[in-house]
Amino acid sequence: MKSLLSGNEAIARGAYECGVTFASAYPGTPSTEITQELSRYDGVYAEWAPNEKVALEVAVGAALAGAKAMAVMKHVGVNVAADPLFTVSYTGTNGGLVIVTADDPSMHSSQNEQDNRNYAKFAKIPMLEPSDSDEARRFIKIAFEISQSFDTPVFLRTTTRVSHSKSVAELETPVSPDTKLKITKNPSKYVMVPAKARERRVVVEKRIDALRNFSESFGENKVEIRSTKFGIITAGMPFNYAKEAFPEFSFLKLGMVWPLPEKLIRDFASRIETLYVVEELDPFFEDQIKAMGIHVTGKKIFPYTNEFDPGIIEKSIRGPSRERKIFHVPDLPARPPNLCPGCPHRGLFYVLGKLKAFVTGDIGCYTLSFMKPLEGLDSCICMGASIGMAHGMSKALKEEGRGKIVGVIGDSTFIHSGITGLLNMAYNRSDAVIVICDNRTTAMTGMQDHPGTGRTLQGAAAAELDLQALAHALGIDNVRVINPFDIKTSRNIIKEELKREGPSLVISRAPCALLKSNSAKGQPLEVILDACTGCKSCLGLGCPAISWKLLEDIPEVVKKKSGKQEGAAFIDTTLCNGCTLCQQLCKAQAIKKVKNHV
Repeated sequence: MKSLLSGNEAIARGAYECGVTFASAYPGTPSTEITQELSRYDGVYAEWAPNEKVALEVAVGAALAGAKAMAVMKHVGVNVAADPLFTVSYTGTNGGLVIVTADDPSMHSSQNEQDNRNYAKFAKIPMLEPSDSDEARRFIKIAFEISQSFDTPVFLRTTTRVSHSKSVAELETPVSPDTKLKITKNPSKYVMVPAKARERRVVVEKRIDALRNFSESFGENKVEIRSTKFGIITAGMPFNYAKEAFPEFSFLKLGMVWPLPEKLIRDFASRIETLYVVEELDPFFEDQIKAMGIHVTGKKIFPYTNEFDPGIIEKSIRGPSRERKIFHVPDLPARPPNLCPGCPHRGLFYVLGKLKAFVTGDIGCYTLSFMKPLEGLDSCICMGASIGMAHGMSKALKEEGRGKIVGVIGDSTFIHSGITGLLNMAYNRSDAVIVICDNRTTAMTGMQDHPGTGRTLQGAAAAELDLQALAHALGIDNVRVINPFDIKTSRNIIKEELKREGPSLVISRAPCALLKSNSAKGQPLEVILDACTGCKSCLGLGCPAISWKLLEDIPEVVKKKSGKQEGAAFIDTTLCNGCTLCQQLCKAQAIKKVKNHV
């Protein structure tokens, strides 16, 4: 049976078909849907972990117990999971263990675009990379076969375009998962004290040699000979782009991207006059192929950054003067991302922007508040960094820094990697203020639950983390809770905490505007045009529901206005959810609830 699936849906389907019974992940675009989809299949246990390190560690535990287990994360999540990753390469696995890394070329939803093929080489773990949904479905199954055959964790690498594009996949009947699992004690293999780790280090090198031999005959490394004049070595989605741009060329499409099949590459290269390497991001293939003494052209003509497309590949090879113009994309006005109407972060960052504090930010929807008009955030490095950075600044500035530094972090991100930073602040007596934006969900990646929401991935009721009690337990004496929709009170409380000596925590608590369970939505508001003075205070919120109209475009009020007034604010009632932030800022009291709203 055939079905139209995204790459993420196909990975979940393939995992189900081959008997995967355990999966753990931290949500992160472009990987999130894999675990969500897998959780819907019967007989599968799937969970959201507090972070990727925990996700991998629990997957390792399930694999050592004999299960087929999967850990899923976006590319930067592998950085968090790197500690157990490098050592499980030494121990190997009892069942099967596959780590899915979803890379994000062009940084559609990421702070960098690292190429995680490097992790496979660095950790000495084999890596497969599919180019479409059916390969994604098949490759996850092959990855588990390799894991069990070679006693190794295996990487499956996708990119945003594979993860989110849809193509036809051939569905197969699932196998029955192994239900008779047992833990086998083997401390010589699983206890990585130095003496045992040195023994396992030798095993890893022997395994890599065996995998190199395996890669030579790996069926998903495919050769297509059409022309002896031009050839391309590639993998993943770039294969589709290159094939579209140059269907007449010969191709070596690599399904296993580490370790590389040297004999196969040499044989292909010997049959081609001019050889190109087409790969997104790093010259991973190119460097290794050149080290074999084979002349290839790669990053000399292809970009180091961003996603490719057929046009980029054609332009790189043919040159701009010979590029075929397939279609013209007209210039469109920029449409930057924005916080949603009714977002609880808007009021908080409006206040922070007005207070002129230096605000260390973090990864989440609220990162968008760095833009005009809010301008309420000044730095963003990685998950959890805001707390450590705020502490470091307060210490570096010493007395001069008191009353100036605020660190902001989301509830899910705080659980992910902020707890130890807050403990450090308490232990080393910071003078910074930390604000947890508690919107009751992992909003940026699509409303996933976490330990603070009281629900698991599969919908079961769970213990709900008490952020206030946790902060007190860590040693933070000053803990305040604010409603970010109350601008005046929020401003006063944050100002008070900025003046206080020692570390402070403010919990900005209000549900995400997109949560189905959000009962805080109010009656839409409208601008009484006759009363609007054109002060533009409401525009400072950057709310998508509020726009500006010139007086000449609203003839019904133009004659009643002063000659100095340029225009008036306008609220789109279909977007407004009645958060009242704009109403609180309107000194003219020109913003009112819509009458008779249904």
